[in-house]
Amino acid sequence: MEIGVLGPLVVSIDGTSVVPSAAKPRQMLALLAVNAGCDVNVTTLTEELWDSSPPSGPAGVVQTYVKQLRRAIADALGPEHECAPKEVLSRSYAGYALNMPAPVLEADLFQQLTGRGLRALAGGNDETASELLGEALAMWRGQLLADVRIGPALRVELLRLEEARRSALEGRITADLRLGRHAEVIGELLALTERFPLQERLHGLLMLALYRCGRSWQALEIFRKLRASTSQELGIEPSLRVQKLHRAILAADPQLDLAAPSLAAF
Repeated sequence: MEIGVLGPLVVSIDGTSVVPSAAKPRQMLALLAVNAGCDVNVTTLTEELWDSSPPSGPAGVVQTYVKQLRRAIADALGPEHECAPKEVLSRSYAGYALNMPAPVLEADLFQQLTGRGLRALAGGNDETASELLGEALAMWRGQLLADVRIGPALRVELLRLEEARRSALEGRITADLRLGRHAEVIGELLALTERFPLQERLHGLLMLALYRCGRSWQALEIFRKLRASTSQELGIEPSLRVQKLHRAILAADPQLDLAAPSLAAF
């Protein structure tokens, strides 16, 4: 079984998709997919599918969706497969679970690569970190579950994955800056700081990249915009770490040179 959530939903068995076209069964399958191998109780499924406005007898509707999904699973398995549909989409006292021997879980592979890459970064192995984190980020096929309606339970899982993606992205850019690729990451960082106007770490990385490309005035302008955003939106000043970077750029501090270890702060 292949399960993918880093883009449109993918759930396939031996190359045959079991993703339904109907919105509610697709949403239910998505929640089971992000929790593959673990039970999801009926209460959680009900909240995901209908939030605070469930139909009369929601457990029966959930059971109807389960039957639809099992039919699609049966078609994908074929008559000769060793697993039965009720084993793949199982029911226990704790809820429903999506199970399959040796599944390929896209999100798990992404998180494993990200963990290895961040450990390499922490150990100073920047080339390996850049490669591993770049490979992890390349697994994303677009917006998370782009073709699925998102309810409260899925939203929690998606926030977790988005945070992991941001950590991988920041780690890969940090590694690239340490490797002297400051000119290569400026465009990417400009887009990211527009998308996340309050993310100080991204702004700090952009300031440093611009400074190292001889564009100090632009680095100072990035700080000015960040300061305006944090003041207007949060009523606070940028962190002391970013303020220290700002002062270092004003003073053309040699610690900001490529060979200096100060990038570890960012």
